[in-house]
Amino acid sequence: MVKNYSLREQWVGNVRGDVLAGILVALALIPEAIAFSIIAGVDPQVGLYASFCIAVVTAIAGGRPGMISAATGAMALLMVDLVRDHGLQYLLAATVLAGVLQLIAAALRLNTLMRFVSRSVVIGFVNALAILIFLAQLPELIGMPWTVFAVCGAGLAIIYLLPLLTKAVPSPLVAIVVLTAACVWLGIDIRTVGDMGELPSSLPTFFIPDIPWSWETLQILLPVSATLAVVGLLESLMTAQIVEDMTDTPTDRRRECAGQGAANIAAGFFGGMAGCAMIGQSVINVASGGRGRLSCLVSGVVLLVLVVYGSAWVSMIPMAALVAVMIMVSIGTFHWKSFAELKTHPRTANVIMIGTVIVTVATHDLAKGVLTGVVLTALSFARRASSMLVVDDRGEVAGSRTYVVRGQVFFASAVQFANSFDYIHTPPNVTIDLREAHFWDTSAVAALDRVVLKLRKHGADVVVLGLNSASESLVERLGTHRREGAELSSGH
Repeated sequence: MVKNYSLREQWVGNVRGDVLAGILVALALIPEAIAFSIIAGVDPQVGLYASFCIAVVTAIAGGRPGMISAATGAMALLMVDLVRDHGLQYLLAATVLAGVLQLIAAALRLNTLMRFVSRSVVIGFVNALAILIFLAQLPELIGMPWTVFAVCGAGLAIIYLLPLLTKAVPSPLVAIVVLTAACVWLGIDIRTVGDMGELPSSLPTFFIPDIPWSWETLQILLPVSATLAVVGLLESLMTAQIVEDMTDTPTDRRRECAGQGAANIAAGFFGGMAGCAMIGQSVINVASGGRGRLSCLVSGVVLLVLVVYGSAWVSMIPMAALVAVMIMVSIGTFHWKSFAELKTHPRTANVIMIGTVIVTVATHDLAKGVLTGVVLTALSFARRASSMLVVDDRGEVAGSRTYVVRGQVFFASAVQFANSFDYIHTPPNVTIDLREAHFWDTSAVAALDRVVLKLRKHGADVVVLGLNSASESLVERLGTHRREGAELSSGH
């Protein structure tokens, strides 16, 4: 049974677990925020300020306790061209506009569109993210000295073996602290967080992006902002579903959409890039004991304190230790039952899942991957629904023939419906019984028109009966055969 926690429980129901998990998440967020800034082509402080603003605002305004939101790679990839062609100020303005669009989406309840994302797409999305998280760690491993692999291996050993002794503190946090101390003490010369870019030395300040406020500017910003808004909401709602499954607690999806919008508006006005929910960090948070809003708030606040006031210490953290944490996330995120389910699930479900994975990994674009999965799901459903249509010819009796139609008539089954009638050898009287059928769209109505008119053309007197109220209304508005004298009886 899913439990709906009160607001008080969401904030102070798990203080110790939320604080420890939030600290760990903050440490893992720092190199990622810097890396995403580099991807977008901006200074590291843009990603770090964004992660702080988004984490704090979504902790308060979001609809999913325990989920971590910050600057993300998926969003950073969408910013590259805008930053290159127009600069940072346009990016900040695009971030604010993306937040406004997300608020509009919440007001219009567009979060309900997630109902069209099937379980196969969600599993494909999760597996693709796990693969992308792992692939993102390879640059820190390929071509590196053996000491990097030794530190990474030691990190994985601590992460997986320490819980066998104690679960008092998150093992990934212990791994980061121990390995940082060991590398400093032993003088191990490997890549650290400080090597990724200069950390900010001051708190973010409010300012309005310095851009010309004109129609031309809006034409530049709107396509980018709309894409950022859609991808951000898609990734956030998908991540919320995963956290729901991990914690057995519900999500207020409409509030989450609004919270993401408010967070991006705040980020843009405080010098940050757009962001959204992060599946990797959310998994770290939940796996480390984070359950409430406090964990996300702590992660944002600790991140800012560390990079502004503790940059000397943070810069010493070896990247290999953080790589170990992210490998743990990748392993924990992947839906390993997928391999066994390939044998038991329908072939179409497997195609949808694998297609989502392939497109997402190939393009590094979560939106394209999920869109591919949704399209494959729609096509699969349409094919199955159309195959269930049956037109039963009862044969000719005393100059009359009855056709009994069962199933759904829509664009995918309209041709099959129209081709199921014998137009050449038709008797004087034909009855089409639609009591067990439903007409869904204009293609279905056009097919019914075609059938009735062709039967009349060959001399038959056609009676159409049994339309349900919804189909009756559709045929009444769009059909043409009635206006040409068809006899209709709808209650027999």
